[in-house]
Amino acid sequence: MENKRIYLSLSQESGYEQEYIDRALKSNWITSGGPNVDEFENELQNYFGNENFVAALNSGTAAIHLALILLGVKADDEVICQSMTFSASANPILYQNAHPVFVDSEIETWNICPKNLGIAIKDRISKGKKPKAIIAVHLYGMPYQVDQVHTIADKYGIPIIEDSAEALGSNFKGKQCGSFGAYGVLSFNGNKIITTSSGGALISKSKETKDKAVFFATQSKDKAAHYQHSEIGYNYRMSNICAGIGLGQMKVLNDNIYSRRNNHLFYKDIFKEIKNVEFFDNQNKDFVSNYWLNTILLKTKNQRESLRLAFEEANIESRPLWKPMHLQPVFEKYPYYGNKVAEELFEKGLCLPSGSNLTADDKSRIKEVIVNFFKRI
Repeated sequence: MENKRIYLSLSQESGYEQEYIDRALKSNWITSGGPNVDEFENELQNYFGNENFVAALNSGTAAIHLALILLGVKADDEVICQSMTFSASANPILYQNAHPVFVDSEIETWNICPKNLGIAIKDRISKGKKPKAIIAVHLYGMPYQVDQVHTIADKYGIPIIEDSAEALGSNFKGKQCGSFGAYGVLSFNGNKIITTSSGGALISKSKETKDKAVFFATQSKDKAAHYQHSEIGYNYRMSNICAGIGLGQMKVLNDNIYSRRNNHLFYKDIFKEIKNVEFFDNQNKDFVSNYWLNTILLKTKNQRESLRLAFEEANIESRPLWKPMHLQPVFEKYPYYGNKVAEELFEKGLCLPSGSNLTADDKSRIKEVIVNFFKRI
């Protein structure tokens, strides 16, 4: 019998979701917004601290889009974006008919490079195009260089949108990722630490900005007995049923983070005996990743691809790192500042199965593939 598929990252039922889903069904509140949404937002606000206000939305992409709108990004404005990321970080810039400016990674965290960020800002200002915002990403759950990046952003008065889609549960110097920027972004897609089946959230610093985000997310309906709209709106609010799933998932959030970090220790133990592989790890105690995905760098692209195919032959999913945005056909015409760090990471990097529900048998199969592969090369 064929081995069951081991997926890269798959959320799992907590066992608590049904209670909240039934509550939504029994109350006939099976549309966007509702009591589950309010409670889910409160749970997240408690997690991040009372100085943060959370709007639950239908995707992390929607959260980035609303953050750009709230920051006043308009047509022909420029927004700096980390190149090494998923396209959802950059796509909303184009929704606003604005222009992305991509910045390379640095090798320690694989996130936006402070040096090249400074170079990009200075050059764009010299061209008469001061960026309106910076989108910085905590890639694979690893915090970016928070102190350095925010020092540069503050120097030039440019707000940061903190893409924490992959970083719920990560922290820098004891402070939760998602709470550093002018706005923070979460994703609850089905492959994340917790899920609402689909969904996301926008974290802001005031009730006023949260309320404005919810206003935009519910079609910008003015206060009137009839439907009246003075601003463009969007259908971005989270549904009451999805929020019910989220409430059930919140009960196992810490357990899931613990499991992901245990996965990291499992891989770390394997790769300490294997030469010529770089295992991605915290650079120091200030950086605490949730290890949403565990990743490695091999010596060459061919070696990376050979290992990926060895996993696939064993019915185990693995995946190359994100292809940088400045190499993507849809974005290749936009400015890019940096060297080839992100390109080399993409060429040699591989994401390993990291789900919270990896069993002992799953880990045994994964280890067997890795050990056998490196015996042959």
